[in-house]
Formats: sequence, C-alpha cells, structure tokens
Amino acid sequence: MSTLKDPGLASLGHDKMNWVRRKMPVLNALRDRYVKEQPFKGQRIAISLHLEAKTAVLAELLHIGGASVSITSSNPLSTQDDVAAALATTGVEVHAFRGANDEEFDQFHQHVLDIEPTLLIDDGGELTERLHSSRKDLARNVLGGAEETTTGVTRLRALAGEHRLLYPMIAVNDADMKHLFDNQYGTGQSTWDGIMRTTNLLIAGTTVVVAGYGWCGRGVADRARGLGARVIVTEVNPVRANEALMDGHQVMTMDQAAPYGDFFVTVTGNRDVIRPEHFVKMKDGAVLANAGHFDVEVDVKGLRAMATEVIPGRNENVEGFVLPTKQTLWLLAQGRLVNLAAGDGHPVEIMDLTFGLQALSLEYLLNHPLEPGVYPVDPAVDRWVAEIRLKALGIEIDTLTPDQEQYMASW
Repeated sequence: MSTLKDPGLASLGHDKMNWVRRKMPVLNALRDRYVKEQPFKGQRIAISLHLEAKTAVLAELLHIGGASVSITSSNPLSTQDDVAAALATTGVEVHAFRGANDEEFDQFHQHVLDIEPTLLIDDGGELTERLHSSRKDLARNVLGGAEETTTGVTRLRALAGEHRLLYPMIAVNDADMKHLFDNQYGTGQSTWDGIMRTTNLLIAGTTVVVAGYGWCGRGVADRARGLGARVIVTEVNPVRANEALMDGHQVMTMDQAAPYGDFFVTVTGNRDVIRPEHFVKMKDGAVLANAGHFDVEVDVKGLRAMATEVIPGRNENVEGFVLPTKQTLWLLAQGRLVNLAAGDGHPVEIMDLTFGLQALSLEYLLNHPLEPGVYPVDPAVDRWVAEIRLKALGIEIDTLTPDQEQYMASW
C-alpha cells in the first residue's frame, strides 16, 4: 500500500517518465535483458533516492527484473508528487510526498524497510542509518547495497572503520562513470538550473562564491564561469585550492569572500560552512544556495535566529532574512539541495549512467557474495556503461592491436 499525496496526478507523472526513457540508453539496454532474464526474481529491494522521473524509471526497471521494490525519497523536498503517483501504478510500492515533515520523512523510510529488504539503493545513508539503529533486526536479511553519494560513502567508510557495518555496500559514487560525470557535469548544470529557475536572476557579471572544490564544486564553478560570472572558491584542502587557482578561479577564505559574493553555493558535505559571522559581512540581496546532500552547510538555524524579519520571496523556494545590519539575504530551498528541491535534478543522460551502475552493482552483489565492507564498482561494469553510452551516440573509438597490448603489458 503506497503513501501518496494525490494518486490522481499519475497521468502527468507518466508523461515525465515517458520523456526520460527516450534518453536513457543504458537503462533501456538493461530493460531488454531484465525482461528475459529476471535477475532480481525473489529479491526485495528498498530504495531511498530523490524521487523524480529518472529515479522512477530505475525503480520500474528493477521491478521489471523480478524484484519487489519499495521506494521513498532521500530528501523531503525532492519528491515530485505526480511521478510518485505514476510509479505507484507500475507495481512499485511508493512512500513519499513533497514537503514531508521530519516525522513523516522518517516514517516513509520505516515503511520502505517493512519490505524486509535483501538489497538496498541508498542516498546519503538514510536506509543504512536506520538498519543500524531502529531497524537493526532487519539487517540480517540484507545481502548488500549500493550508495549514490559522496556524503553517503563517507558515512559508510566511517561505519566500516568502526567495524560496525553489517553488510557489503558498493560505493557507486566513486566509479569513474559516476563521479566524473554525475558529480561534475550533473551537479554543475542542475545546480544553476535550480538557482536560475527559482530566482530568475542574471548570473553574467556577478560574483559567485563556491564553497568546496571536489568534483561537484568544480562543476558548479565551471558552469558559473561559463554563464559569465567571476568565481571565488573557498577550500580547506590545499591541493584542491591549488587546482582551483590553476583553473583560473580566485581562492579565499569564506570570511574574506563574504563581502564579494552575489551568489553563494555550498558543495562540501560538511556542516556550518557559512555561519553568522559570514552573514553579517554579505551584500544586501546576496543569494544562498546549497548543493551538498544535507541541509547543514548553510547555518539556517543561525540565520533564522539572527534575523529581525523573514519575508517571502518570489515563490515557495525563496525566503528573505532581514539582518540587524539591515541587509536582506535570500535563502533558496530552505538550505536543502537546490538542484532537486528547486529543480528537476541532474540531466537525464547523466542519471542514465549513474542508475545503470546502481542496477549492475546490485546484480554483482547477487553473483559475488561479499563480507561486510565498502567495495568499489567492478571495473568491467564501469566500462560496460561507458561503452553503451558511446554506442548510443554513434561514436566509435580505437582498440589496441595485439602488439600494442603486449607492449603496454611488457617490461
């Protein structure tokens, strides 16, 4: 039994799903095979991902492959209610609606775990956290899972480092066909899509402060420059700071950058990156957005506490905070993931790659029983996804001759 806001929205959701299927050659190739082979027959798959059209196609694919599937959203504001309604008509159990409060958000994850999963697809470790606390009794059923995000993999490694991880997890985020594309190009485009559609403001000629220069941060910075902005990067890692500098960006501390920024985008995976001591130095009208997994990078509680007034913006995803120093700062999407809470997430072609890795990683777990721990994606899986993508684009590449292979393998 699904938990939805409005089942009557299903036709709109099907339109979105039909649109993205046309641009997902990797999942379509898997679909053809899964219909015949039923690799997940008898498996119960619990999913926590941002619930929009691309995710729905993945969940449907796993169900077509024989699994019982139950899904919820990994963010209270990233659910698209029409897509959730459409997915529930395909045989997938759905527990999600946009704007869920903390209690409802937790209950949705509990309902998904009621399926007593044998396999997981997780985003930020939401399911794993509960399987190691309130639902620990169900962990014995889990053969393994796949983690989507940098934040989730970091949490998993911390758990494994304490020898407390109860099942094997594959770090999909670290695969080449994930982090080189999803994190960089996907986050770069979708973050600015979310900011621009939410604010309707011009980026060209402004100063953008990007906090964090990992793969996601460099994507955000690169796209900002492409839109005509000057970019300042803040970092704690000296190697990445040097990379940002050599890529043509200015590098400063957040304290130094605060007076200059027109837009601030956090992409660090850490908490309290922008704090009250930074807020008071910012320009009137500065825009604050977060593109990291959790809503802790901008100190929203601190911002609310110091504001003398909170005023509405142009839509539900924009709030203005009037400070004692008289300037107004505009917070987007309550400090949650701006590309999903205020947009449609990564482009279709990008998520096709990531979700192909997710599905194939679950197959790998079924065929290769592993001890508890964090494991890389099988290189053969990574390569297959890359090859399918090129084939779909009609692109051919060279292959090594036998002599070249021998040369590369020889002393």
